[in-house]
Amino acid sequence: MTDLLRVLPHFPVGQYANLISTLEKVGLTTSDLLTLEAADIGKRTQLPLLDIKRLCAAVLAALHDDLGVFATSRRQHSNQGQQHGQTVGSSTVPAAPPPQTLKNTPASLAAQWQTISTLDPDLNRALGGGGIPAGYVTEITGESGAGKTQFLLTLLLSVQLPPPHGLGRPALYISTEAPLSTRRLAQMLTTNPFFKGIEADGGERPSLDNIISTVTPDLESQDHILTYQVPVEIERRNIGLLVLDSVAANYRAEFERTTTTTTSSSTAAGATSSSTPGAKGAGAARSSNMGARTAELVRLGMQLRDLAQKYNLAVVVSNQVADRFGSKMPEPITSSIPRSSAVLPTPSVTPYPHPDENPHQSHHPALHLDNQQRFFTGWGDDPYASFPLKTPSLGLVWSTQISARIALFKRPAYGR
Repeated sequence: MTDLLRVLPHFPVGQYANLISTLEKVGLTTSDLLTLEAADIGKRTQLPLLDIKRLCAAVLAALHDDLGVFATSRRQHSNQGQQHGQTVGSSTVPAAPPPQTLKNTPASLAAQWQTISTLDPDLNRALGGGGIPAGYVTEITGESGAGKTQFLLTLLLSVQLPPPHGLGRPALYISTEAPLSTRRLAQMLTTNPFFKGIEADGGERPSLDNIISTVTPDLESQDHILTYQVPVEIERRNIGLLVLDSVAANYRAEFERTTTTTTSSSTAAGATSSSTPGAKGAGAARSSNMGARTAELVRLGMQLRDLAQKYNLAVVVSNQVADRFGSKMPEPITSSIPRSSAVLPTPSVTPYPHPDENPHQSHHPALHLDNQQRFFTGWGDDPYASFPLKTPSLGLVWSTQISARIALFKRPAYGR
């Protein structure tokens, strides 16, 4: 904490003198306060968690004030607070509470509806007439070579267009795999007929200067960027589009690596006695790993939705897909075969669960994942489809965190 007064010369250190002295002993810096969890700081300093959270919040607020972030919203909040009461003589009479009204009406929602054009009239029509909506999280998924990156690059340029084609705002691109391809963006600007028409009409074309990009090679840096740096950049530059390409890369690398390491350790430990303890340890580690990944995915979904709604920007993420092995169309729940021709079960098969068994272990076929996934994967479950069935990565948990999913198919085109 020796660098606190250097980073924030006007920070009120006197209010946190007892905390700062302890933080200096363990060698924590201002960066550590902003990046580490309060529980980790508490373990190293043995300070109360509530006091640590208050100090971290004060440092973050002081940094925002020093950078001029959130200044407008705070002034509006203070003005509203001053208008809450009226001064009569030496006493303050509270104003009457405003009448209870709906937060949004159909007319106000229609006026707030903003979209980013995909520059494809057919695709815009399929998405509701405008394109990618602002204020929501949209996922672009598809197999390798289907055009996910090309789709995202188009949005990075079209968001800079004035309404109704765009929002007239810059874009922020966060990559988890490869850096942003500025060469492809430049080619699109020079060859796309829509952008050529804008320049011919005397309008201003989108610019690469209005696209901010960064790379997050691991899950830790991704969480730090989304939590601390992204809100500051959005507020400072009035970002209208946030792209995360791709959402599954860091989670696959992080949790699959952890599972492999834990499984190897459990197998080595169980090999000295028997194979059963190692298998049980690997299964427990895998279950714990999936639980941790689920919690991280829910947290990421909350972060992206909060950013989209707070700043009225469009959040678009790309996702990978996996092959669907052994997936076939589920058996129909009701059968039209006459009872006389139906095959009766053998006496050894019990059609109903035993009274001593747990009734929750026997689910209705309509509740099985094979029957439910056709509603959220984007590929359906047609057994006679001319294309292989795929399943987007990160499972059902991530599907509940997004507002819409666009699946890109790669099919042969004949006669061209």
